[in-house]
Amino acid sequence: MTVDTAHLAVTDGVGTITLDRPPLNALDSALQERLRELAGEITARQDIRAVVIRGSERAFAAGADIKEMRAMDHAAMVDRARGLQDAFTAVARIPKPVVAAITGYALGGGCELALCADVRFAAEDAKLGQPEILLGLIPGAGGTQRLARLIGPSRAKDLIFTGRQVTAAEALNLGLVDQVHPAGEVFDRAHAWAARLAKGPAIALRAAKEAVDSGLDAGIDAGLALERTWFASLFATADREEGFRSFLEDGPGKADFA
Repeated sequence: MTVDTAHLAVTDGVGTITLDRPPLNALDSALQERLRELAGEITARQDIRAVVIRGSERAFAAGADIKEMRAMDHAAMVDRARGLQDAFTAVARIPKPVVAAITGYALGGGCELALCADVRFAAEDAKLGQPEILLGLIPGAGGTQRLARLIGPSRAKDLIFTGRQVTAAEALNLGLVDQVHPAGEVFDRAHAWAARLAKGPAIALRAAKEAVDSGLDAGIDAGLALERTWFASLFATADREEGFRSFLEDGPGKADFA
């Protein structure tokens, strides 16, 4: 068991991961491994149907632990880099809806962690960015790939090449975040989004997430094949039966998928 630098709480079908490594939730190797553990636990638990990832008021996560990284030479980082990426990929592959509630700073690895969520809600005063270039590096936890897929290669290159921080308003304009709220409301808004989906058809939501994510990586033809396979397979689920029954008897949007 790794150090408990992140906690999991479950309410109303929503699992909330809270990063807890003061003062700025620097993502050292222990916190990275803890995230991997929690992603695995959430994936396996049927009582968790949607997820919120949050940090502190001051920082969602302000980046990697620079002191830890400075002590690593090339050989050490070759050994560590895969584990770093795998921890974040485990979060990205949680087969349930995931929302990042971003308050304070989400920089470097913190921004990369937010990119692993399906949607991102940010505080009005949040700051996001990929400042690795200022250390003579590039993003190493998926930033060059997930950021470009989310906001496009030119916009991603601007952020990665300059290392500049962007405000929540600019992040919203870029498509880096999806909603902006007062800082005191961000978590509640994110939790409400997750709680609504936690009441939805779990298998269909998993299918939708996998079809979108895998299709983007595999190309349109493979993506369409995956979509039709999932689409047909959902006709074997109880949720599909309830959805059709409710629609025909009660009207749209009234199915009980609990």
